[in-house]
Amino acid sequence: MFSPAPPPHYRDPLTIGGVRLASRFTLAPLAGYTNYPFRRSVRAIGGVGLCTTDLVNARAILEGSAKTMDLLATGPDDRPLSVQIFGGNAGEMADAAKWLRDYGATLIDINMGCPVRKVVSVGGGSAMMCDTTGATVRLVEQVVRATALPVTVKMRLGWDDDHLTAPHFAREFEAVGVAGLTIHGRTREQGFTGAVNRAGIRAVVEAVERIPVFGNGDVLSIADAESMIRDTGCDGLAIGRGALANPWCFAQLDAWVRTGDPGPRATYAERLDFMRLHLVRLIDWKREDRFGCVNFRKVAAWYGKALRVSKADKHALTQLSSLAEFDGMAARWRDSGPPPGWTDWDAHEAQIAVPAGPNAHW
Repeated sequence: MFSPAPPPHYRDPLTIGGVRLASRFTLAPLAGYTNYPFRRSVRAIGGVGLCTTDLVNARAILEGSAKTMDLLATGPDDRPLSVQIFGGNAGEMADAAKWLRDYGATLIDINMGCPVRKVVSVGGGSAMMCDTTGATVRLVEQVVRATALPVTVKMRLGWDDDHLTAPHFAREFEAVGVAGLTIHGRTREQGFTGAVNRAGIRAVVEAVERIPVFGNGDVLSIADAESMIRDTGCDGLAIGRGALANPWCFAQLDAWVRTGDPGPRATYAERLDFMRLHLVRLIDWKREDRFGCVNFRKVAAWYGKALRVSKADKHALTQLSSLAEFDGMAARWRDSGPPPGWTDWDAHEAQIAVPAGPNAHW
């Protein structure tokens, strides 16, 4: 039994710009992972209050590129849905927000946190946090005015430790009508390394008057969630890599908030069932085995590591070509059961691949 009690106010409803969330726990965007099939699979378990798409280039939305339409894929079972956009051109960002309103998005999220070069080089992502002269705030305000949908912003603490601009932007964004914020507790210079600065997240929480602030970064367990909430005072949590490690995290957090008990952890068999569900939905998405398997390979290798399958099976997962092939491997794993020493928390020992090396080379 987990001992610390959840904050009482976490049982109260939370709204973002009039959109009521079923819980205060949201699926954060992860490029290449949080596509429609994965979101559907997580929603089927329950407990998630809001899901967000992969980040999408605003200009590509307006151009209607096929790859972008894949990133935007959704359905009636994928609500409420926030679509995350990036770009450095205010007109394009505003026009993309208008397009997404007609497309059926529930909220628009502006990415100011992505540290990778291809996003930063066009003036998007973390690059937007460097301009405190007013241009970034004017861009965000133009997006807010372009659509009736609630507009939120996801950002880091700043470019580096000498430029922690997030509290400044939080105040300015609230003043121009932004409905909510998600704060990743690292700087752009940190990338995905080092510790999350929870004091930095708290500074953002304290900088705003009314809008909700979601804490993000290194929440992999109920204990992590409890300490993030306690240390930062955040109104909710946005979970990314932690949801890949444990897709049951939202249901467990929701149960913890409602009852004080997160309930049972996922079993080995349940993890196998989730893998299959995810693969089936990837295949169904394009009605093609090959497409589904190619997209499944990167997560399959990680799933296999979490389940501690053999090196040969890990390699086979990276070459997966059909559902039947997966079913054959899964049947063997079911028959043999968990390997010696396997525990329900082994998934947390496997790390999701993130960019490595100097940020300038990403």
